[in-house]
Amino acid sequence: MIGLDTNILVRLLVEDDPVQTRRAKHFIERCCTPESPAFINCVVLAEFVWVLGSIYHFGRAEIAGAIETLLSGRDRVVEYHDDVLYAVAEYKSGNIGFTDAMIARINGARGCEATATFDRKAAKLKGFVRVS
Repeated sequence: MIGLDTNILVRLLVEDDPVQTRRAKHFIERCCTPESPAFINCVVLAEFVWVLGSIYHFGRAEIAGAIETLLSGRDRVVEYHDDVLYAVAEYKSGNIGFTDAMIARINGARGCEATATFDRKAAKLKGFVRVS
């Protein structure tokens, strides 16, 4: 198994650099199979969402679709797959950012009563408590 960085995922989706896109596709075809899948961790996913929204101006639906595509491939493993699936559903609802949804879900699934935050917006969400 080999981990994939955000820039590989972005090249595969956005295809804005023809040379890097070709290299990324070739690498995936050669090195990532159902028997030896690529690994995508949660930090990469958080960065992926940020890059798509901030740099490429993708909307929520496009970003959610991109994550769902990552979750459905047999040639890759996404860390905390079920938690990511839940976070995508929350993100698609439009009431929470993807990263906040992931934080709340992962912490809750690991036994945390809540996640302490100074973020007023996040503190209004299920799974968070505001520190004041």
